[in-house]
Amino acid sequence: MSIKNNAAALSDTEKRIIRKTDNVKTSPSRQVKAQASNIFLCGILLLLLFFLRNVNAAEAVDLIVVNGNIYTANEKQPRAEAFAVKDQRIAFVGSTADVQKLGSAKTRVIDLGGKTVVPGLTDSHCHIFGIGEREMRLNLEGTNSLRDFLAKVKERVAQTEKGKWITGRGWIETFWKPPQFPSRQDLDKIAPDNPVFLTRADGHASVVNSAALKIAEIDRTTPNPFGGQISKTNGEPNGMLLDNAQDLAAKHIPKPTEAEREQALLLGINREIGLGWCEIQNAGSHKEDIKLIKKAFADGKTKIRFINAVYGPSEDAQDFLADGPTIDAFNHHFTQRTIKVIFDGALGSRGAALLKPYNDAPDASGFLTEKPEELRPLFEEALRRGIQVETHAIGDRANRMILDLYEQALKAVPPAQSTSRDLQSSASFRRCNRRTQLAICFSRLPGSEWIGSPGLTRGKAF
Repeated sequence: MSIKNNAAALSDTEKRIIRKTDNVKTSPSRQVKAQASNIFLCGILLLLLFFLRNVNAAEAVDLIVVNGNIYTANEKQPRAEAFAVKDQRIAFVGSTADVQKLGSAKTRVIDLGGKTVVPGLTDSHCHIFGIGEREMRLNLEGTNSLRDFLAKVKERVAQTEKGKWITGRGWIETFWKPPQFPSRQDLDKIAPDNPVFLTRADGHASVVNSAALKIAEIDRTTPNPFGGQISKTNGEPNGMLLDNAQDLAAKHIPKPTEAEREQALLLGINREIGLGWCEIQNAGSHKEDIKLIKKAFADGKTKIRFINAVYGPSEDAQDFLADGPTIDAFNHHFTQRTIKVIFDGALGSRGAALLKPYNDAPDASGFLTEKPEELRPLFEEALRRGIQVETHAIGDRANRMILDLYEQALKAVPPAQSTSRDLQSSASFRRCNRRTQLAICFSRLPGSEWIGSPGLTRGKAF
């Protein structure tokens, strides 16, 4: 069942690194908290629909759970009051009286006393390292105005040695009144002696101050990189860097050590567990990230179920294609069989690639962040190798182009040559008929809003 959806004189990034793209969902008022005071969550129930089987009295079970209000997600038996577990699988679901017949003196018994049990809940789209880094650095989640945002930054400046980078993430201006992007001038007033790099909640934009722009050698003559934009006001950079333009400044920030990167992973996982998730789908990772994830499982440092994707096109993706998928490793806790492609930006920062300009920005229609000609061979090879592909495509132009590429790949690799026909698009526009014809899985992110037609005003994604 899936429900979508440090101290003074130290730099915040001694060791921060900006990746492609560590998105983090935020806003405390809109977070889905997957646990409640009367809900008993059990990760093993992820398998509820798949491993129900009859057990006779001679087969003593390992665990019985009785006197509960159990949601089975099985239409033929939607509710029950008890279940039994044997060899880490749901073995029986039914009444308390029937389940008690399956136990022995060695069987563990949990009496729920009327509490509710649901199948383990899955966070279907997260960026786990980004969540952890947000907790380690300046966490700007929940700031409700530009003034509040600047107050938090000013507090961190007072704790940081001059010349050291200050980094943070989690702000989203659509919750502010008025909803306006911060600027380098705003940051210069409170941080004249420290380079500042603060990432928006969705990871598709960052605001920097003049000190950071100087280090990155960004001025009015600097051209936009492919797949990114240096926002300008009256021809001068205003501090907002969109999508791939973030790398111009981020590459100058000291990278984290492996130990700090591992800490970010474990903090992110603990954050997810604290919200009640039993399984996560990590929508993008790099080779060195995968090593840390596997190490965390091997060392017994995490118990959450983990479905991982690898960013592509990249050398990491090519290595992944050569090695093939990993299914149900670490006792059914780790699966990796997906390549993640980011094809355009986000609506909130006006980077989503639209067919027509944004209503509130007639000179902007977004941009692509990958070159289409580099994607088709990747898609075709993924089909041949049994690797899934998921693509971030938000704008209608990006949607149209990615569906063209999917269609071409599906035609180029007939079913007889394909070990996977699994392609999906994370999208915002209704091209459902075509998706149905191509058998594409459409994944709309939870808690998202799109506003405006035929162009768009900036949307909200949390």
